[in-house]
Amino acid sequence: MAADKDLVITEGASKNKKLIIAGAVVLILLLAGGAYFFLFNGQDKAATDKDGIELASDGSVKALAGSALYVPLPRPFVFNVPGSSRDRMVQIRVQLLLRGKENEILAMRHIPLIEGSLLQTFSSANADDLSAAAGRDALKNKALSDLQQALLEVVGSVVVDEVLFTGFVMQ
Repeated sequence: MAADKDLVITEGASKNKKLIIAGAVVLILLLAGGAYFFLFNGQDKAATDKDGIELASDGSVKALAGSALYVPLPRPFVFNVPGSSRDRMVQIRVQLLLRGKENEILAMRHIPLIEGSLLQTFSSANADDLSAAAGRDALKNKALSDLQQALLEVVGSVVVDEVLFTGFVMQ
């Protein structure tokens, strides 16, 4: 009789130990899951600085809808311009200032139209005007207005905010 009671007590104790061990395992898993959630939650979210540039978790930079993007044109423009004493050869490297990813896609799609419009504007310049900074600024403004008009006719919206000369050589 006493042996049966001891046997029953040991069976109940092993069940209690199993329940305690299973509860401890579940508790450890819950704590590990909670710790993982609090430590790694939001790591994939991008940080945005005050200039509207979004920094991804891998360190790459993503442009937001209204942020400035610069699109370099693939080739420099080389052309002759007439002057009062002699003709000059001019080489201009151009980058376009755009706002938003959609405008960047539109500009990349219409690179031949952009190059054609800019070359037509540049070739109508005068060497005497281009020798001064005011003449180069006037050419940039004329190129911007001509380019915006050409893109407005094709795309239906203003795509380019500014035409930038990143290289200018006149010989």
